[in-house]
Amino acid sequence: MNNQEKLQPQAVFDCFARVCQVPRPSKKEGKMIEFLQNFGKELNLPTFVDETGNVLIRKPATPGFEHLPIVILQSHMDMVCEKEAGLNFDFETQPIETYIDGEWLKAKGTTLGADDGIGVAMELAILQSNDIKHGPLECIFTVDEETGLTGAAGMKPGFMTGRYLINLDSEDEGQIFISCAGGANTEALFPWTEHFVPAGYVALAVIVSGLTGGHSGDDIKKRRANANKLLVRLLHDTLQKTDLRLLDIQSGGLHNAIPRDGKAIIAVPADYKDQFVADTNVFFAEVREEFSATEPNISIHVETEQMHPTSQDKEQTRQMLTALRAVHNGVLEMDQDMDWLVQTSSNLASIRHTSEGVRVVTSQRSNILSARKNMSQVVAAALQLGGAKTKRLMAILVGNLTHPANFSKLLAKAMCDYLEKSPKCLLYMQVWSVAYSVRNIPKLTWLALVLRFAVSIRPMNAYSSQQFRWCGIICLICLYTLNKHITLH
Repeated sequence: MNNQEKLQPQAVFDCFARVCQVPRPSKKEGKMIEFLQNFGKELNLPTFVDETGNVLIRKPATPGFEHLPIVILQSHMDMVCEKEAGLNFDFETQPIETYIDGEWLKAKGTTLGADDGIGVAMELAILQSNDIKHGPLECIFTVDEETGLTGAAGMKPGFMTGRYLINLDSEDEGQIFISCAGGANTEALFPWTEHFVPAGYVALAVIVSGLTGGHSGDDIKKRRANANKLLVRLLHDTLQKTDLRLLDIQSGGLHNAIPRDGKAIIAVPADYKDQFVADTNVFFAEVREEFSATEPNISIHVETEQMHPTSQDKEQTRQMLTALRAVHNGVLEMDQDMDWLVQTSSNLASIRHTSEGVRVVTSQRSNILSARKNMSQVVAAALQLGGAKTKRLMAILVGNLTHPANFSKLLAKAMCDYLEKSPKCLLYMQVWSVAYSVRNIPKLTWLALVLRFAVSIRPMNAYSSQQFRWCGIICLICLYTLNKHITLH
């Protein structure tokens, strides 16, 4: 990280620089677990790892604050691993390369990992500090938040002992979140029966790239283009004009990311090639106008490709493209009480030809369980009409967390003192590990844990593309003010 002296608070960004040096893909967090263990041990702090891989570091209260209740700070150690098309980068072995661009910190060609690396860094900065007065702390770092919440789900009662939890995994300053959306993935497998490509056809690659992307929960209402939907739209239009054969399709990526790029390889009659290229250019111009405000770097172009001997059966292609064009993507409904809040949405995340067929991954979110179930059924129905077999995976309950009013008011006062304006207490369209862990607690221990209050402080815009704005020292201020004024026991 260059020009590091520009980043404030320096202690937090020094820790973030160290976090960026450690590879930490979801489900492959071994190096990060080892780093956190060593970090705690070097500070002579009690450090524990549970059987799932979650790391807990305890820090005693500073003198005079021993009587205060334990406060838990929570973040997740894994990151979304996406890179620009064509970039040679291995997330399992290479560190994230960062640079400063104006008032933004960015990564070179990859996701930055500030979700939730900056939350991890905030906890590390507090753990190593000697000048912050606080009560007893428990810093928890969970695994695999991005692809299944398995770290939170696998955490057993008793691993954390505090009653009050502050989650450090969101984006914008001045907001406190007290519940979050539930979600589910709906997957589909379309058949792929091999047929020989007729003579006299040419192979072409259709490439969509340069889209903004973003998080399928937090960014779904920002009217950004979805590479999968654009690619399907172009191919489906072409089917109405000529005999198109699908040779391969690899589009989109992670289930919780709005797709930024995609590629399909098709075969069309040789005498239609020039017309297809012209049609694609017209389509590109139309789409660029449709998304002129949100997709300044969009690119859609055609390249000559080596011919494949076989393609998907053309009727299977027609049915699949029709279903994928019809399947819902984006916001379905806004909240009835808060018109700025997305209630229900769906994301067409990936379309990939495999040895088994064409595998499609979608994700649905809602802050109302019945609405999320309906959204999943709507998506599944459209995919099934195209001949796909569907299944629902990773259904996560809506996180309406228990919160005593005096604690939320206390945090609001702390943030108001720091920001000089009152924060908002909101619901959130992302799914959080903290909500999942509380929901997953066995009934036998629920009465004890229902007293634990979980909130999330949004310190920065960490997810959109590779960027985030400077965070304040807000978690330190909140922590100090909390322990200065708290009267809960």
